[in-house]
Amino acid sequence: MPLRHKSAQKRARQTVKKTERNKKVKAIIKGAVKKLRMQKDKAAAETELKKTTTILDRAATKRIIHKNKAANLKSKLTKTVNKLG
Repeated sequence: MPLRHKSAQKRARQTVKKTERNKKVKAIIKGAVKKLRMQKDKAAAETELKKTTTILDRAATKRIIHKNKAANLKSKLTKTVNKLG
């Protein structure tokens, strides 16, 4: 069904752009989390945790992910880093 109204066409264009942007950010988040979980050295893991936390907070602020999901991930990752010795 073709979009006949100008506003509907504009919303469709905006949705495509937002979806692409959100996918890129989510991929960055997944990569950062994976990179952090692969760390064996505690010092390196702590610096990586700082970067990952910043990425998660920025994504939550922009509502790409829910703020509670960001908080849960940060908590789990912090526990993982604290277990390293």
